Amino acid sequence: MIAAGELIVRLGGRAVLDGVSLAVAPGELVALVGPNGAGKSTLLRVLAGLLRPDAGRATLDGTPLAALAPRVRARRIAWLEQGARAAWGMTVREIARLGRLPHADSAEAPVAAALAAVGLDHMADRRIDRLSGGEARRAMIARVLATAPDVMLLDEPCADLDPAQGFAVMRLLRDAAAQGRAVVVILHDLALAARCADRMVLLDAGRVVADGPPGAVMADAVAGQVFGVRIGTGLAVLPA
Repeated sequence: MIAAGELIVRLGGRAVLDGVSLAVAPGELVALVGPNGAGKSTLLRVLAGLLRPDAGRATLDGTPLAALAPRVRARRIAWLEQGARAAWGMTVREIARLGRLPHADSAEAPVAAALAAVGLDHMADRRIDRLSGGEARRAMIARVLATAPDVMLLDEPCADLDPAQGFAVMRLLRDAAAQGRAVVVILHDLALAARCADRMVLLDAGRVVADGPPGAVMADAVAGQVFGVRIGTGLAVLPA
């Protein structure tokens, strides 16, 4: 289980996270939602062990992340930053192989399995800069899967994708959770989050203001207040 307890993170004199607690179990897909600046990306970076909180702690199976060796942490927790992409002409296979770096091996089986899972095995030798946006995003997810982590943390993996591509990415993450991984994903598409996530965690101004089944979270009046909109039937977002 990946967990955070009473996290406080101050950046530039401001509390970006203010007493945030969260626990995500193996087999669970949790969507972090909230307005821009709510603290979602900061929370994900703390859970990835990339940012130490000013107070509180993040743990993996009860062990503080700070106590884990960096390589052990990198093997067990895979992180995909927002807008992640390759800046040069690597092939899809080479991108996926990067997921094996924490293991210091050249095992091909997990790389092949990751490429098959994202449906890019037939494009393995194609340069990533020659793929569509959705294909490139799936290649980046293949890198995460090739790590064979216990925890997957993804910041806006569906940004800039059309509805079909976004749903395909979330279906991949649902499959990863079904295989026993704890998956946490930041989403701005509330309908996609509601359809695919087991739980929705709503952040606002550095605090968790709602946590539960997506339908219950979005039916709560606080969700409309946070986003400044009305959440209609079927999670349609309507003008306030």
